[in-house]
Amino acid sequence: MSVNEKLLKPYNPKETEERIYKLWEDSGFFNPDNLPGERKEPFTIIMPPTNSNGSLHAGHGLVMTIEDIMVRYKRMRDFKTLWLPGFDHAGFETQVVYEKKLEKEGRTRFGMDPKELYKEILDFTLSNSKNIKSQIKKMGASCDWSREKFTLDDNVIRTVHQTFKRMYDDNLIYRGNKIVSWCPKHQTSFSDLEIKDEEIIDNLYYLKYGPFTIATARPETKFGDKYVVMHPDDKRYKKYSDKQKIKLEWINGPIEATVIKDEAIDMEFGTGVMTITPWHDNTDFEIAERHKLDKKQIIDENGKLLSIAGEFVGQHIKKARPLIIEKLQKKGLVEKIDENYKHVVRTCYKCGTTIEPQIKSQWFVKMKPLAEKALLKINNGEIVYIPEHYKKITIHWLENIIDWNISRQIVWGIPIPAKICTKCGYGMADLENNVKKCEKCSGAIVEDKDTFDTWFSSGQWPFITLGYPDSPDFKTFYPTDVMETAGEIIFFWVSRMIMLGLYITGKVPFKTVYLHGLVLDAKGQKMSKSKGNVIDPLILTEKYGTDAFRIGMVIGNTPGTSLALAEERIRGYKNFANKLWNIARFILENTKGETMAGGFPERNKFDETLRTERRALLKDVTEDMENLRFYLAAEKLYHYVWHNLADKIIEESKVILETGTNEEKTRRKQFLLHTLDMILKTLHPFMPFVTEEIWSMMPSKKNLLMVERWPI
Repeated sequence: MSVNEKLLKPYNPKETEERIYKLWEDSGFFNPDNLPGERKEPFTIIMPPTNSNGSLHAGHGLVMTIEDIMVRYKRMRDFKTLWLPGFDHAGFETQVVYEKKLEKEGRTRFGMDPKELYKEILDFTLSNSKNIKSQIKKMGASCDWSREKFTLDDNVIRTVHQTFKRMYDDNLIYRGNKIVSWCPKHQTSFSDLEIKDEEIIDNLYYLKYGPFTIATARPETKFGDKYVVMHPDDKRYKKYSDKQKIKLEWINGPIEATVIKDEAIDMEFGTGVMTITPWHDNTDFEIAERHKLDKKQIIDENGKLLSIAGEFVGQHIKKARPLIIEKLQKKGLVEKIDENYKHVVRTCYKCGTTIEPQIKSQWFVKMKPLAEKALLKINNGEIVYIPEHYKKITIHWLENIIDWNISRQIVWGIPIPAKICTKCGYGMADLENNVKKCEKCSGAIVEDKDTFDTWFSSGQWPFITLGYPDSPDFKTFYPTDVMETAGEIIFFWVSRMIMLGLYITGKVPFKTVYLHGLVLDAKGQKMSKSKGNVIDPLILTEKYGTDAFRIGMVIGNTPGTSLALAEERIRGYKNFANKLWNIARFILENTKGETMAGGFPERNKFDETLRTERRALLKDVTEDMENLRFYLAAEKLYHYVWHNLADKIIEESKVILETGTNEEKTRRKQFLLHTLDMILKTLHPFMPFVTEEIWSMMPSKKNLLMVERWPI
């Protein structure tokens, strides 16, 4: 089809986008090794690995848009540009998705052969990855598919295992019998970051405990309570001494309690006295550790009471609670009940089940030594945060960091390469299957059945994907330049990448952290399947074109703030793509036979003013791009194209091209061609498909627009 025939038809994204993307792929220019010209300075973005358990959602669409804008811009600025794509097995999250599938089929993971379950989830994940990859391509992502990575690739697993062994040898990883956050539904432990705090209204029970009154919202945990704790400075209880024994009547009969004085007690809460359940509460566990107190399990992993509960054994704690209170009331041990007690409970972030703390033997990472090195780099300004307030948030978290539980009791993930002693519980890292007996007591050993928290492997993503330590890619592209991701995973992922990257490579893994906000629905509500307000970006790109979606996601979207995504917004930018097409049609139809001349003289004040405006715009937009202010750059280009170029300059040009002198006509044609050239280049990172299509008809075209030089 000739240029004229193309331009006579309205712009049709459906007929254009797939063909253009294939042109880009076939060119090989996604690969930095194939870029034209001499490019010495690298620019690297590692794509946050997409969870391979579903389809692309609006948040992914924003990620792909922002990162592709950065990459296309740097490619046009002659950088050796690498955008490395990847997919995440997503551990627990994917297993939860697959468990829902099993439920619909009348099956459950419990009782299934672990190897068979693993194979089923692998097939499910690989199928999803293939689908998501095609969706990412539809977004126009110019990433280097020849370097694509998956978090379960052999080299990834090998490096993760080596990191585990190195940290174990450096005494940064240990196996400890500590209290962990346990989900009774999913039967696995979590780190502190995977817990969601929910504020609820509950009953607060005031119970008589010998001479004391204690307040609790969880009477079902109290069967084993034999320590009563108070602050050493609380004058109300100064007559009681530390380790004093007191006999009293309790739930299942008489017991002997021991007084413990500890400064962790909040004198303002309740009566200032509490009993402790070290097996099922973090604060209680820490008190018991300090005073070397016994710890007794009351509730099992399924949320049911154990034999210590006497007549209530085997009952689920929710059903048992009112029955326990009824018994205490009959014994005269309930002083009062506050039915409007507002407090925060910890829940599983995926299913909402109340977390039941349990003491378990797990693998932990000592975080303070890692955090100290990260804090030094951050405080020295070696990592730029956009927006900047995330720097303070990160510093606060790192200064108050706790050890990280990296053990997960699930099948789907990278297995922990370790042996566990059946006699003393000691854990030993074992990459090569060389450990044959316990190094501590010579007891028999078994293989650890747990898998790593997925954040332990993805926390190593920047250097693993680049082939640490010997790959030419690692030597060329590490440290990377920008880590662009959602602000909500600043702790889950970004901070852990900094710590692990520093520990393994000695360098920060990226120079800039760019954090976008949530994509909300048109009413400003968070999207969720239960609300039925999830927006599929591919439905919008199908209706209005990918370019309209991309620029609609960027204009007005400042880093760190949430974006309300309405269909009308994207529809409006489809009109902009059409406007650009019509501008190109006018200019190319009226400049047939013209070639772009360099340095064309300005002969009158009007032309000089237009050129000055254009130069100022280009300078302004370039400054915004350099400072990652894409929302401003896109908006300035939009207004110039629509309100200056279309509404004013082209309307005035129609008169000049019809009635002006030959010299005036030539000057105006040159101005229009140069302006279209500049606009296509500067809009290309935002709207790559329509600009590439128009570029193919330009008299100045030498190569694909994606590798043309930025016009400054």
